[in-house]
Amino acid sequence: MREYSAYHVPVLVNEVVEYLLTPQCKFILDCTVGEGGHARALLASCKDCFLIGVDLDSEVLNLAERKLKEFEGRYKLFKASYVDVDLILKLMNIERVDGILMDLGVSMYQLKGEGRGFTFEKEEPLDMRMDLESDFSAWSVVNEFSEEELSRIIFEYGEEKKFARRIARKIVERRPINTTLDLVKAIAEAIPQRERVRRKKHFATKTFQAIRIVVNRELDNLKSFLEKAPNFLTSGGRIAVISFHSLEDRIVKNAFRNSEKLKILTPKPIRPSEKEVKENPRSRSGRLRIAERI
Repeated sequence: MREYSAYHVPVLVNEVVEYLLTPQCKFILDCTVGEGGHARALLASCKDCFLIGVDLDSEVLNLAERKLKEFEGRYKLFKASYVDVDLILKLMNIERVDGILMDLGVSMYQLKGEGRGFTFEKEEPLDMRMDLESDFSAWSVVNEFSEEELSRIIFEYGEEKKFARRIARKIVERRPINTTLDLVKAIAEAIPQRERVRRKKHFATKTFQAIRIVVNRELDNLKSFLEKAPNFLTSGGRIAVISFHSLEDRIVKNAFRNSEKLKILTPKPIRPSEKEVKENPRSRSGRLRIAERI
């Protein structure tokens, strides 16, 4: 298994623990357990809780297993998509849980661990798969999608409003594109230098986000899960979702608002404190929304 030094720092941990651990809490479902940061904090704060952790990425699950070792017997991890948690709960003979957590951010291991293709900072194969057993990767999107379809997803999922068409056209012109840095070069050629320099975030961020969302069906899966999530909660049980861009946050906000089974506890999303952002700059875009089962 690949090693790396920059382990993931979970976002809004204290807020998640405060809101999710109600007095009745016995079973917690961590739908995106990742490296186990939030799971560890929840288990440490609730001595009688049992946690069910789910993640598509077998490599980060191994990291979570290490991090949660001291709580052996109080958790169980599954390699699966959170859209299939109904099957997992049925397998464990659990009808409902008292808390559901979703952290929609990308793990630091996926970003920094070599060879995963999520990063635009170094040369890697075009991959971006959360599920390493999937046959569909970023290479397929970049090299097989039509120019029109590339333009649409970069515009919609990357929220690259001004240069989506130019980026799509340049990608098609430069095919085949086999590595992350080849893709970065294509994006750089499509965006004027003054615009690249002006942006606070790396100019490739939006396009990489769009492709990652398509590869992993992130928005479709999120919508699908949130529609049925209230059915997995006990009365008074809570669901907490941390999103990192406006597309995800909008889906969460609308799902909570449109559900007849949920009461919204956070009219506005909770944001990381100045102290947390200073200690962990990657937390700055995190937004936490919580709702409670009526």
